Amino acid sequence: MKENNGLLLPRRKLLGGMAASAGLALSGCDALNDSADFRSVLRSAERLNKASQRLIAGRGALAREYSQSEMSPAFPKNGTINPGTPEYLRHVSEGFANWRLRLDGMFARPMSLSLAQLMAMPAREQITRHDCVEGWSAIGKWRGPPLRLLLEAAQISSRARYIIFHCADDFGGTPYYESIDLIDAFHPQTILAWGMNGGMLPVGHGAPVRLRVERQLGYKHAKYVMLIEAAESLSGVGKGKGGYWEDEYDYEWYAGI
Repeated sequence: MKENNGLLLPRRKLLGGMAASAGLALSGCDALNDSADFRSVLRSAERLNKASQRLIAGRGALAREYSQSEMSPAFPKNGTINPGTPEYLRHVSEGFANWRLRLDGMFARPMSLSLAQLMAMPAREQITRHDCVEGWSAIGKWRGPPLRLLLEAAQISSRARYIIFHCADDFGGTPYYESIDLIDAFHPQTILAWGMNGGMLPVGHGAPVRLRVERQLGYKHAKYVMLIEAAESLSGVGKGKGGYWEDEYDYEWYAGI
């Protein structure tokens, strides 16, 4: 599917540049990390980014999709490339046959789904660009069910405001997680990808399932998803800022591009 709205690409470049610049500064300068004034500026930029994206493009605007010929010859692995826990390694050795994805929290019908069940659901395939705060981009093909279908099947509560993704990996003993709001959760391009570039999702890219939330920077695309939680607030998870990088390094919670 191609993007027809000519406004979206310049907006993506503009807002993506703002968010990427902030992320690079955060990852490369401890003095700035320690500055309360600088973090305040970044939080202000985040609010502007979020308001600008949704004002200019609207809630349902699509990220650009590319043709097969535009796919990158190589797609870098970054972050965790294998959680390495005994449980995860057992799942890998079993071909994820006994792996389950749980939906819990503010659902009327909490669920536990196998990989086979996820693969049997209606799937969306999309070729999109992944923009990393490290400064690189790559175009890849992703396949999986829209997140919306799972949230509807589990009957998400009308009081829920956030979707939190709990993952199999951690950083120095800190469990990895990410979160998005319901606008992005119900967006048509937000999928739980079990497929990549025409095959099954590799371990290095988050097998068996990763989040693809195409209107946000790469660190929001949680890998190794094990539990999807619906919540009214982010305050009860981690340090309450909505994700590992947000908690530990003051990355923007809303990383829209």
